[in-house]
Amino acid sequence: IDIQNPFWLRISKKSLLGSDCIKANAQSCGECIQVAEKCGWCTDPNFLKQGDSKSARCDELEALIKKGCSKTMIENPRGSTKVLQDKPVTNRKKDPAGQPITDRKNDTVIIQIQPQKLELNLRSGEPQTFKLKFKRAEDYPIDLYYLMDLSFSMKDDLENVKNLGTALMHEMQGITSDFRIGFGSFVEKTVMPYISTTPARLINPCTSNENCTSPFSYKNVLKLTDDGSKFNSLVSQQQISGNLDSPEGGFDAIMQVAVCGKDIGWRNVTRLLVFSTDAGFHFAGDGKLGGIVLPNDGKCHLENNMYTMSHYYDYPSIAHLVQKLSDNNIQTIFAVTQEFQPVYQELKNLIPKSAVGTLSSNSSNVIKLIIDSYNSLSSEVILENTKLPEGVSISYKANCKNGVVGTGENDRKCFNISIGDEVSFDIAIESKKCPSDRKSQTIKIKPLGFAEEVEITLNFICECECSLTGEPVSKECHNGNGTFECGACRCNEGRIGRKCECSTDEVRTDDLDANCRKDNGTDICSNYGDCVCGTCECKKKDNPEERYSGKFCECDNFNCDRSNNKLCGGHGRCECRVCICDPLYTGSACDCSLDNSTCMAANQQICNGRGTCECGVCKCTNPKFQGSTCEICPTCPGVCPEHKDCVQCRAFQTGEKKDSCEAECGYLHVITVPERENLPQPGGQTYSFTHCKERDANDCWFYYTYGVRNDSQKEVYVCPAGPDIIPIVAGVVAGIVLIGLALLLIWKLLMIIHDRREFAKFEKEKMNAKWDTGENPIYKSAVTTVVNPKYEGK
Repeated sequence: IDIQNPFWLRISKKSLLGSDCIKANAQSCGECIQVAEKCGWCTDPNFLKQGDSKSARCDELEALIKKGCSKTMIENPRGSTKVLQDKPVTNRKKDPAGQPITDRKNDTVIIQIQPQKLELNLRSGEPQTFKLKFKRAEDYPIDLYYLMDLSFSMKDDLENVKNLGTALMHEMQGITSDFRIGFGSFVEKTVMPYISTTPARLINPCTSNENCTSPFSYKNVLKLTDDGSKFNSLVSQQQISGNLDSPEGGFDAIMQVAVCGKDIGWRNVTRLLVFSTDAGFHFAGDGKLGGIVLPNDGKCHLENNMYTMSHYYDYPSIAHLVQKLSDNNIQTIFAVTQEFQPVYQELKNLIPKSAVGTLSSNSSNVIKLIIDSYNSLSSEVILENTKLPEGVSISYKANCKNGVVGTGENDRKCFNISIGDEVSFDIAIESKKCPSDRKSQTIKIKPLGFAEEVEITLNFICECECSLTGEPVSKECHNGNGTFECGACRCNEGRIGRKCECSTDEVRTDDLDANCRKDNGTDICSNYGDCVCGTCECKKKDNPEERYSGKFCECDNFNCDRSNNKLCGGHGRCECRVCICDPLYTGSACDCSLDNSTCMAANQQICNGRGTCECGVCKCTNPKFQGSTCEICPTCPGVCPEHKDCVQCRAFQTGEKKDSCEAECGYLHVITVPERENLPQPGGQTYSFTHCKERDANDCWFYYTYGVRNDSQKEVYVCPAGPDIIPIVAGVVAGIVLIGLALLLIWKLLMIIHDRREFAKFEKEKMNAKWDTGENPIYKSAVTTVVNPKYEGK
């Protein structure tokens, strides 16, 4: 059974208060599958245990399997999505000359959205998802209707619009080769106080020197045509009119343009409405000023291309206009003067697929405004859907250009879409409940401003397949008081019980209640259930894993003994308040293990031979031993000192116990090895042992190992005592040091003797030296004696 959810499915988490499936108290398979997509119904006739109500068949799939219902006996229908019409989007291109390559006669239908028809089978709580593709086609036909304010302030604008037809036709050839244009005008309602109703003003509402036409509400001047010159001709014949107040009746005109499709000549192509004015607008409620209180009916009232009910119906509201423009796939361009730009900008925010352009004072820039606004509108794709049936919701996720994903407020929008660009939308439709009539419903999804749409048929899964083979007036249901379907009885109206054995009038009788009291006691169904038709139906716990059972609801599966805060120690199941333990476990809470592996010590002995294994835990026979395997003795001397005397007497016949060696130390099996290296090393034995180093009576060290075999034989390996290595090492070191010092002293003495001999020799040679007393011939005295001749010795 596939219980995985498809893409974008919001998986409902299990409630902390219990299963929603159980809480629903479903009495049939159909009721069960409508609770949530995670709920299944067990059709096994023998599934229910004593005390279980019929609603216990409805639970989460894993819970049903855990309770013993086979997967093949679980009814769990799933929703599905089927594509009925999937025509590919149209690829239209132009040749270098600007003409379409595709033959118009064979290309009457242009497809921009795919698929076109789907059928969804909806299971409550299980969304069905599909992908919608949109590709903006090149050379897509356009219908443009120019709706102009002809009040007196627009006089100079009319002159510039008179040649709009051919000029706009020429400009639009760069966008599409199939373009049509129409023209309409509006002024105001023909009642006071919007216009003057005096006879003269009804003929000419302008001043005496101005020639104006009679006021009117809305006039369809030219039906949509591909003849630009005809547009110019008819528009040039139009005259300005006038009114009293500043706001105009443009909303009346927009409503008629939207709903009078045949009169306007709209095709199922791109529909553009250009609304040109230099003033504000009246809206719903303003008609009361003229005594008009009937709301606008949103219907076409054109006679001879004139709106005839302006005096009878109020102006439409903004919401009403939005609905009609959307229903008729009309995109609106508000071409207004700078002064009223903020007003119409706010209006644009309320009308999807609309744009606002700033009109020059004389409308000279109207063509550029239209081209720019059209490019802005056509570059965005916004999906909308028709009204959804009760309980049905829809979600979108936009996959736009350059990997941009639209979520939140932009989940159904893509922007900056050029001609030929392709975008897609992931759509999920979910039903929370079945409709009251359980009939199929149809909804439509379409991109705003386009005539194309996707038609989706919604079928609701309200019953299980097994109900189709149900047996009416079945013998399984008490005297035929129900239909046996999906493994249970669906009772007729007025009947209840697992077998429809009771009528609703008999439910609370004392005679029936007596059958629900255990041992003629006072408690009905042990206070854990309800007595229905003389049979206990046990109450349901918030936790679906916990349940009451038994004929009198006297049993449950959650009140057994616990160990380590786990029911039955986590090693058993609770049945009627008694633990049924798993193999190798026993005890009232299944907390006693029969497996003694946890008591096995490292020496492969149970509890080191110092205790017994009870419930997987060592109970040491001697209280001085502790630890998980009685391996610790905090008050005991070490193993080595404990056996030192016995090892000495058995191995060397020395020590304190040499006289009583056989009596006190006979338990040791001594093995003598010649060298210390021959003692047992780690990893070479199947039992644990201890290395010991002790000093004997002669102050010599001896080495041995002590271990206990699996047969409890205590085994000692002994290496005979040897010389004390420390004095030897110390003597060697001292000898080396002393020899070194002696050599240094000898060398020093020899050097002193040698130096003295050399000094004495030097002194002797010095005494025997004969020095010449003559003067050096090259020596010159530094003293010069000068005698003054005149002095003459005086």
